[in-house]
Amino acid sequence: MGQYKKLWYTLFGVLAVTFCLLGYLGKEVYRQAPPFPEKYVSASGQTLITKDDILKGQSAWQSTGGMELGSVLGHGSYQAPDWTADFLHRELVMWLDLTAQKDYGKKFDDLSFDQKAIVQARLKQEYREQSAMDSSGTVKLSDTRAKAIEEVSKYYIDLYGDNPAYNKTRDNFAMKTNTLPDLESRKHLTQFFFWTAWTASANRPNSVATYTNNWPHEPLIDNKPTTENYVWSFASVVFLLMGVGLLVWGYHFLRKHEPAPKIPDVDPLSKVSLTPSQKALWKYAALTVILFIVQILLGGLVAHYTIEGQHFYGIPLSDLLPYSLARTWHLQSALFWIATGFLTAGLFIAPIINGGKDPKYQALGVNALYVALFIVVAGSYAGNFTSIVLNKLSGSANFWFGHQGYEYLDLGRFWQLLLTVGFLLWLFLMLRCAVPAFKQGGDKNLLAIFVASIVGVGAFYAPGLFYGEHTTLAVMEYWRWWVVHLWVEGFFEVFATAALAFVFYNLGLVSYKSATTASLIAGSLFLVGGVPGTFHHLYFTGTTTPVMATGASFSALEVVPLILLGHEAYEHWSYQHAAPWMKRLRWPLMCFTAVAFWNMIGAGVFGFLINPPIQLFYLQGLNTTAVHAHGALFGVYGFLALGFVLMVGCYIKPNFTYDSKYMTRGFWLMNAGLCGMILSSLLPIGIFQAIASVTHGLWYARSEAFIQQDYLELFRWIRTISDVTFIAGAVLFAIQVIKMSLSKDKAA
Repeated sequence: MGQYKKLWYTLFGVLAVTFCLLGYLGKEVYRQAPPFPEKYVSASGQTLITKDDILKGQSAWQSTGGMELGSVLGHGSYQAPDWTADFLHRELVMWLDLTAQKDYGKKFDDLSFDQKAIVQARLKQEYREQSAMDSSGTVKLSDTRAKAIEEVSKYYIDLYGDNPAYNKTRDNFAMKTNTLPDLESRKHLTQFFFWTAWTASANRPNSVATYTNNWPHEPLIDNKPTTENYVWSFASVVFLLMGVGLLVWGYHFLRKHEPAPKIPDVDPLSKVSLTPSQKALWKYAALTVILFIVQILLGGLVAHYTIEGQHFYGIPLSDLLPYSLARTWHLQSALFWIATGFLTAGLFIAPIINGGKDPKYQALGVNALYVALFIVVAGSYAGNFTSIVLNKLSGSANFWFGHQGYEYLDLGRFWQLLLTVGFLLWLFLMLRCAVPAFKQGGDKNLLAIFVASIVGVGAFYAPGLFYGEHTTLAVMEYWRWWVVHLWVEGFFEVFATAALAFVFYNLGLVSYKSATTASLIAGSLFLVGGVPGTFHHLYFTGTTTPVMATGASFSALEVVPLILLGHEAYEHWSYQHAAPWMKRLRWPLMCFTAVAFWNMIGAGVFGFLINPPIQLFYLQGLNTTAVHAHGALFGVYGFLALGFVLMVGCYIKPNFTYDSKYMTRGFWLMNAGLCGMILSSLLPIGIFQAIASVTHGLWYARSEAFIQQDYLELFRWIRTISDVTFIAGAVLFAIQVIKMSLSKDKAA
């Protein structure tokens, strides 16, 4: 450790404390997760719904694409309704009408003010306080509620089938006809939707709040933010201000300014002879941009489906490529190509760490990993298609080989296992180069933090395997966000920082001490908020107040290190002028500059827009979430992956030069397109939805009546301009990478 001892102890302390919090509260998630009651019975003793019915419904929902067709508990896609909020509201309205008709012989809307007040008070009491599960696992429902559930269920059974009365609605929700052909499966699906609505309306035992902390906003039963919601929202702002203040103070008073090293006359990395494993990376570069193009074309199709539903400029595509499948592939492709870009960077650096040579069979391992990635991509896509379009997979077969139903982890469990093995193979290939380097003399602190980061990237996809087909949603979300948040936003970030520090040091742009210090400090800063900040995704999925408190407090700290990224952006941009030979690295450096900008805006500003509990209570499941997702996922990790691929290309094909004209246009078109998507469509629609959610409830903000209004459709049409702009820029970038990959390099 030497002179970095304090920084290492700080990092160890951060990891120990934050993972203890994540583990301890994870145990709380398991213990307090909303239960699956053994059965729901009517007041007259009739069994209405059993646990087995709900679990079969969960499987049926997964086979339709799950979160890729509408959302449940606020997580998923944004075109169709949130089925939890929608089912709950429809059931409440039906209960009001049935009760009004029974007691007063009128519809609820025709009652007097006093009569309405009496009926609404009974509604709130019955739903919030009288539908608790007893010690035998039974929930007793009134006959009126049983009738309401029966009547509402008919709507979903017809909607997911082929009833022509709902053709227009299906079109507006971008649902293909016969989304779920089997009638029995549709009945179970509605029972699963009912269960999610029950968790959102029944008070948790010994609490005045529901299992979902009163989410979604539903005025009819007084689902509104809890006191704890307000308290921890205010506290998160205080923690943010405190963190920013301490960071700025520490940056200026504790930072030791190292003298800039003398820049070499020749690129040091250009002197290193390419190894067989490095030469093989041209395939990875090509696969990265091919999947990138596939992803953005699917994204354009998904965006257009929000306008025409089942058509693409009049062409009926939904039978072959429905919205749920297109969105599945869109998100999975993003995960695949970004991860491939990161793996490419690691595999290029590995032989450099090993003294410029490959361990035995390293090239074979690199090629085998490529084949494995190809198999996972093709196999998972085929499984998704078989499940959603052909409807040939159901139950456990669907979960294992078709569609798990959960955003970003949509691929069947079999393919997920293969992908996990692939990441572990990558980790093995990296470690067999890195471990021998520790035996050499000299300071190994920078190598140690880099190795720690590759262990995080290689191993932390595996927690996505820790839930099953019928795991309750609160527990599933806990593990899902280990992957989507902790793996991507945590360990990818640390890996990127350490990898860039390693490369810049080897290029002679920064001193060893500066690179090591920056990597250790960045690791602590990113993880102190990033690890327990995972809980900010779980406020309303069926967790308790301590989870909300921890998530709100630490996720505010996630924004803190992003405040000073303007300085990092300038550094990356200025490196291209550090020496004449650095001009070859201009475009990787421009990508890294864009990463710093979008980290601050997409991850920082737009992330904090939805992080505090009070804001997310109203914004969860709206287009404001997509604002953060697009700005952070592509703006940060997408540009990082592209930058890595471009940098590797500069060395594996040293005689190839990226065309400056095309790269300039491509770079700025992508940034302009991303800004346009957010500012011209996603954010305005999200703001209008937020107003509707605060005023009427989430059900209305996601309803057919609201989302299909002409002015909102206009915003979606306007987005087309930005989508085309972005796609054009991406194609220009991809063409250059493909040319690099296929070029015949004389030096090789």
